[in-house]
Amino acid sequence: MRAERLENVKMVEIYIDADACPVKEETVRVATRHRLKTFLVCDGGIRPSQNPLVELVIVSQGADAADDWIADHIQKGDVCVTNDIPLAARCLEKGALAIKPNGERFTENSIGMALANRDLMQSLRETGEITGGPRPFSKSDRSEFLNALETTVQVAKRMA
Repeated sequence: MRAERLENVKMVEIYIDADACPVKEETVRVATRHRLKTFLVCDGGIRPSQNPLVELVIVSQGADAADDWIADHIQKGDVCVTNDIPLAARCLEKGALAIKPNGERFTENSIGMALANRDLMQSLRETGEITGGPRPFSKSDRSEFLNALETTVQVAKRMA
């Protein structure tokens, strides 16, 4: 009976929006420590991993092809690593967790404001009011990400 129950337990999976993700290696390292299946989703240009827990998914080129693949496959209790706010919102709608490469978690409480802010900033860029992008990714962002991903994986495992 116990073995039967274990078969029905869903394992947490990690989905990386990999095209511009600066923390792919860090994510794979944490996932490997927890023995979690990890999907690197991109439109090409990323070398396949030798790690048997990592699957490289190459989608057709297109603005939202990787996002669509992730949103179609992610399930409740899984984790998505992305900077893409609309993708994070889609993941949250499915009961998954979403985390930025700087370690900031997207939540049900914060996603609405994040989407509104994204739209505002996009409008300001289009009108020329703002011409710069985000600040450069730093060592402290990488460190924050590692800590936050570890915590997020623990939360996801409790959800599964």
